[in-house]
Amino acid sequence: MKDRAQPETLRLRAVMPMFTVNDIQASIAWYRDVLGFIIAEEMEREGKLLGARIKAGAMEFLLSQDDFAKGRDRKKGIGLRLYCVTGQDIDQLAAAIRERGGQLTQEPTDQPWGARDFAMVDPDGFNISISTGVS
Repeated sequence: MKDRAQPETLRLRAVMPMFTVNDIQASIAWYRDVLGFIIAEEMEREGKLLGARIKAGAMEFLLSQDDFAKGRDRKKGIGLRLYCVTGQDIDQLAAAIRERGGQLTQEPTDQPWGARDFAMVDPDGFNISISTGVS
């Protein structure tokens, strides 16, 4: 067995993106009711909902209520796209999301790299693509 390079390199086990949102209740509802995430945990302080951990399969996201300390007009989601991979049928998944009121910014499309994907934008402008991955 080959010796590990020193100094030791970073080895992560998971990534959990955290989105700062304008309206935590609206964001939870969108991810739950439109995309189909489950609410794994809600975070409260003094009876006020401040965040949530949401799950879809093995993937987890965190949603955090903006405190607006940087202003109420702060843009969110610019320059970020989450590219999520699933084993589910992309066309059926997209149809179910549309039936639940979701709006796609890209209909299911075959990509030249072998994936089939569609895209949408969450209530705060975060871009999400859902893909079959590369075949």
